[in-house]
Amino acid sequence: MQPSRDISRLIEIMAALRNPVGGCAWDLEQDFRSIRNYTIEEAYEVADAIEREDFADLREELGDLLLQPIFHAQMAKEAGHFDIGDVVYAITEKLIRRHPHVFGDVVADGASDAQDRWEAIKVKERAAKAERKGDAEPSVLDDVPQVLPALARAEKLTKRAAKVGFDWPDLPAVRAKIEEELAEVGEVENAGDHAALEEEIGDLLFAVANLARKAGVDPEAALRNANSKFTRRFHYVEARCREDNIDPADAGLERLDGYWNEIRARDKA
Repeated sequence: MQPSRDISRLIEIMAALRNPVGGCAWDLEQDFRSIRNYTIEEAYEVADAIEREDFADLREELGDLLLQPIFHAQMAKEAGHFDIGDVVYAITEKLIRRHPHVFGDVVADGASDAQDRWEAIKVKERAAKAERKGDAEPSVLDDVPQVLPALARAEKLTKRAAKVGFDWPDLPAVRAKIEEELAEVGEVENAGDHAALEEEIGDLLFAVANLARKAGVDPEAALRNANSKFTRRFHYVEARCREDNIDPADAGLERLDGYWNEIRARDKA
């Protein structure tokens, strides 16, 4: 077996790894549930390579991600559900159907019009899917995945609801909601009711996700950037502790905060 630029070689390799005769014991032990987290992790690693603009890493991570649908499709083929050809057919059919302005005779006036047509087609698809499942009425919230990161799912849920007019009118209205939710956190934080506190903090986070959406900001990306900034600044704090020959755990909040303000000031300069 030799490497190749042809995707059919990847399919052959996966089939060989899953072959009960001479295959890989680890690959043979896997099922859809056992590798689903790998699928998610590989997508995040692709995103990380993009954030870092490391295109050598991106090429490798895209390969790791590409392996995941091949792996799932091989297991589905063995179980008699579908094969990789069915997967490719389904996505090509969907792309053609959702782009009548490219593959049909519909005219789209710019990207916004194309997006509107895409969304209108998706509404019809959700209705058809609900009918197939025997659901009485489709919901605009249908097919928002439960497994999305909670912040991303909150943004997507409210974006869907906004399409039917269920939305705050402007940013000040969302900020007012955040202030209301923060006040409710304050009301329960000393009551000793942990479940109530969790609920109110959840409502606060949900409102913040709405603020991000309303401002045109991806809340997941914003929080990732905040995490990166915190990490970089805290590394500076640790480095300053080493310079002063003191353990961070013994430095005290005042000293640590002083170091933190140094890097904050440097960032703003």
